[in-house]
Amino acid sequence: MSPVAAPPAPPVSPMLVRLAAEKATGALLRDHGTLYLVDGRVVHAESPAAPGVDVLLTTGGRLPREGWDEAVDRAGAHRAVGRFLVDSGRLHDGELEICHLGAVFDAAFFALSPTSGPTRFRYGVGHWFGTVRPVSAEAVERETVRRRELLDAVWPYASVDNAPVVPRPAAPGQTVGARQRALLAAADGERTPAELARLLGRPAFHTLLDVRRLAAAGLVETPPEPAPDSVPPPPLPLPALPVADPDIALLRRLRDALEAHL
Repeated sequence: MSPVAAPPAPPVSPMLVRLAAEKATGALLRDHGTLYLVDGRVVHAESPAAPGVDVLLTTGGRLPREGWDEAVDRAGAHRAVGRFLVDSGRLHDGELEICHLGAVFDAAFFALSPTSGPTRFRYGVGHWFGTVRPVSAEAVERETVRRRELLDAVWPYASVDNAPVVPRPAAPGQTVGARQRALLAAADGERTPAELARLLGRPAFHTLLDVRRLAAAGLVETPPEPAPDSVPPPPLPLPALPVADPDIALLRRLRDALEAHL
């Protein structure tokens, strides 16, 4: 008897799937960001949680801020900022595509995060940046799911995602990569991963991934997970032998760090 195939996972955003099938053009507005579609394909995305293309280009040193501002002033009204950056010689086509795709997938990851708020679509609305390389809605959904699974595989406790990043001392002989060293150096105990991403000019998702890896390695503080809304009262404690309580947080970090490297 052949095994029964598992039912397909529900889409991240049923409305996005429907709009793609309709080949709709406009802006899909959600609590955590906006996706812009042209003929059912995603051409731009933005989220308060993710640095925009301007931050990735200017903070990263590839484009001076005055060059970006000029492109917006001269081509924003025509929805052709990206095209202007290439035609004016400030960027090569390939550079623009790579940076813009990275920003689209980064913002879409947060825009498509679970929410209880309303999802709306405004037909005909476009973004001033313009179209660079459209991406299918299927590809955006698939990448969003992959990123969620990757984060949970590295460190499945999302409380570190929005908390200030507080470094912890490394263990003797423990090494840290260059990217993570720069992140730890910028972490002042008050900046969140999103704020660090903007400060460093990096995609927010990759910053989250680094923070979760640092949490798994015990190199940043890990705030407690919020308690569920309704928790049954604990049973009365039984008499126990006088043994030392284990460090549960440390055991979880060790377990998940090992699993992440298998």
